[in-house]
Amino acid sequence: MGGRGTVCKGSWTRRARRGATAGALLAAVVAGTLLAGCTTTGSDDDGQGQGSDRRDDRTGAPPAGSALAVKIDNVSAARPQTGLDAADIVYAEQVEGGLSRLMAVYATRFPEVVGPVRSARESDLELLRQFDEPTLAFSGAQSKLLPLIGRAPLHAKTPEDAGAAYFRGDDKPAPHNLYLRPGKLLDAPPGADALTTGFRYGPAPSGGTPEDSRTVRYPAARFTFTWSDDSRRWQVSMDGRPTVTTDDVRVAPATVVVQHVTVRPSQFRDFLGNNTPYTETVGSGRAEVLRDGKIFDADWERRTANDGTRFTTTEGEPMNFAEGQVWVVYTADRS
Repeated sequence: MGGRGTVCKGSWTRRARRGATAGALLAAVVAGTLLAGCTTTGSDDDGQGQGSDRRDDRTGAPPAGSALAVKIDNVSAARPQTGLDAADIVYAEQVEGGLSRLMAVYATRFPEVVGPVRSARESDLELLRQFDEPTLAFSGAQSKLLPLIGRAPLHAKTPEDAGAAYFRGDDKPAPHNLYLRPGKLLDAPPGADALTTGFRYGPAPSGGTPEDSRTVRYPAARFTFTWSDDSRRWQVSMDGRPTVTTDDVRVAPATVVVQHVTVRPSQFRDFLGNNTPYTETVGSGRAEVLRDGKIFDADWERRTANDGTRFTTTEGEPMNFAEGQVWVVYTADRS
C-alpha cells in the first residue's frame, strides 16, 4: 500500500463539491423507503465548512482517482458478507438500537461482488470528506438526509441510478440481499493515492504491550480481534462468531485502530423512533493501535473534515501502521 516509514495516504487537494443528481436523489428516496426504512425526522444543516487545499505530499499533483466506499450491512441476518476481505479500510460505527454497520473503502483492488449493501447515515458524510470525491454505494437514505448527500463532495450511487451494478441475491431475505458489482460502477480501482486518510505505514514504534485479544462493545454488538502468529494478522469475530466471507476467507486485518470519539444523538430517527447516533470523526482524542501482536496507546487528531486523521504515540511520534488492511472501530469516549 505505501512505502515503509512514509506518509503514503495523506494527500491534500481541493475538491469541487459535486453532489448527487436530482434523479439520483429521487431514486435514493425510493431506495431509502423500500430498502432501508431507516429514519423519519432530521435536519438539513450539514454544519460542514470548506476545507483547505489538498495536494499530494510527494508530487504536488491531485490524486489519480477517487475511492469507492460501500455501506455494508452487519446484523446477523446479513452475514456472512461478501468482499469484505478485499477492502483497504473497514470502518465500524454504531447505529440505531446499539447495533453496528460497516463502511468498506476500496482503492487498490475491487472484488467481484460486495455486500450486502445498506443505507447511508449522516456521520458518513463527515467521514468521507477526507477522500477526494469518493463514490458512495448505498441502498438509499431517508428523505431529510438527501439534501446533505446532495451537497456533499461525493458521487452517490444507489440501485435506482446504477441498476446494472446492483443485484438481489437468493441467499438471504430482503433487505439483507442487495449486492454490488464494483466493476460495473467504476472502470478500475484508483490506486493507493486515493486513500487520503493521513495513515502512515512502516516499522512499529518501540514499546507496546503484548496483546492476544481485544474486544470493543456496543450496546447490542461487539467486535473481537484475536492475534494469529501464523498469519501475522488480527482475526475478526463479530458478536462472538468468526468473521468469514462467503468465499470462506477469514477476515483478518494487519492493523486495528480502536478510536475513542464523541457519539452523540443526531437529528434523525429510524422508523421505529430510535435515534440515529452521530459519530464525530473530526477533533482529537485517544486511541489504541493493534499491530504485530501488541497494543500501542496513541492519540488521534483530525483538524477539519477535509483532513485525514493523524495518529501519534503518546510521546508525540508518528504512529505507523502495518502494511495491509486496516480496521477502524469507533467507540464512544467514556473518559
